[in-house]
Parts: sequence; structure tokens; C-alpha cells
Amino acid sequence: AGATLSVVKDGEILFAKGYGFSDLEKRTPVDVDKTLFRPGSVSKLFTWTAVMQQVEQGKLDLDADVNTYLDFKIPDAFGAPITLRHIMTHTAGFEEIATDLFVYKAEDLYPLGDYLKKNIPARIYPPGKIVAYSNYATSLAGYIVERVSGEQFADYLANHIFKPLGMSRSTFAQPLPKEFVPDMSLGYRSASDGKPVDFELVESAPAGALTSTAPDMARFMMAHLNNGALGDARILGE
Repeated sequence: AGATLSVVKDGEILFAKGYGFSDLEKRTPVDVDKTLFRPGSVSKLFTWTAVMQQVEQGKLDLDADVNTYLDFKIPDAFGAPITLRHIMTHTAGFEEIATDLFVYKAEDLYPLGDYLKKNIPARIYPPGKIVAYSNYATSLAGYIVERVSGEQFADYLANHIFKPLGMSRSTFAQPLPKEFVPDMSLGYRSASDGKPVDFELVESAPAGALTSTAPDMARFMMAHLNNGALGDARILGE
């Protein structure tokens, strides 16, 4: 089964290569420039970047009660509200849940807001006190970006991060856009044999739905290592 790798240094891609096969049965080799992979929870870095873009525009306050930006309410607990700063440091205090985290049919995929309203987890720690990883909280941040920007989350990322950085082989869209399907690496539970698993549709999309290539990820990495800019494109202030 395949893998892909990119290494950056001093604002340039130092090394990029594909390994193994994107389709074991067809013995299709991984093409580093074309073959798509899903970097899972590294997707969260794009959500945090989107939040900070809205902070810079004055549309979000990292220390405001998140209920300020929602069309439903996160229940009160511990006498303190949850903020985006808590969410982005995984200290919101939510119990982690896996209910409906992945589905395999497009018709089973809820709109982001509906998913969040349906699956509010328990608040089990005071906010800001205990590190407790939360896919739900990350998706709450992505939904807040949707609401204050007026753009669907996948469209926002495409317009304000992918396009400026020249990440033409990256998307948060689910199901995968038709033009990307032929280049999607199949996923396997074993590195050497077995049938591929189905493409996972991530309900908690801002927490893990990215599809990308190693060179595209390198461009995102270089922008952050260069204080928010890549060439003439700037996605964040220094």
C-alpha cells in the first residue's frame, strides 16, 4: 500500500516522493504530484488557520463565548463559557464522542450544522483546565467560520487557503469531486494485501475531511514557516 512524503527547507520543497501502490490490485504506483491521500486530523490546522483569518478581520474574538456565534446553544456548565481559544488548545472540556463520525454513503452525510446540533457531547471538565482532544469542538470552530464568513466550510478553505497558495490538488469537499476520484489512493487495513476499505465521509468535516497531495501540503507548511506568506500570497499576517 502506498505512502507519500514531502520535505521542505528554506521556503522550497527539498524532497518529494511517492512510495508503493495507490491500488494494490492494479499495481498502480503512487505519483507524488497526482496521487491523493487523506491526512486525517492534520485537517485541523486548516480549520485553525481559517479561524485566525476571521480573527484578523475582526469577525471573531478568541475569548468570546462561542454561543455568540452559533444558531444553537452549547449548554452551560462549570459557570464558565467555552471560547475559541479553549477549542483551539483542546481545553474546551468536552467528552470525546465517535457517534456517526464516519459514514460511507453520501445520503447519510448530515450538513455540518445539523450534525453539531444532533451530537452535542457532555461537558466533563471546566474549560481551560484539562487537555481533552475534541473532534466535535474543532468542527464547532469550522461551523463558526461558515457562519461569520457566509461561505460553506469547504468553499471557504478553497477560496481563502487553497487557491491563494496554489494548492490545486486539495479539497474538503465530500463526496470527492469527480475530477479527483481517479487519483485517490485506496485505503487498506494491511500494507500488503486485502481489499480496500470504502472512502470515509467524515461527518465532523473540519476535524478530518481534507484530501490532498504531498506537494500541496508542502505549500501550506512553507506558508506557515514563512510567517503566513508563500511568494506573493499571504494567508495570515506575520
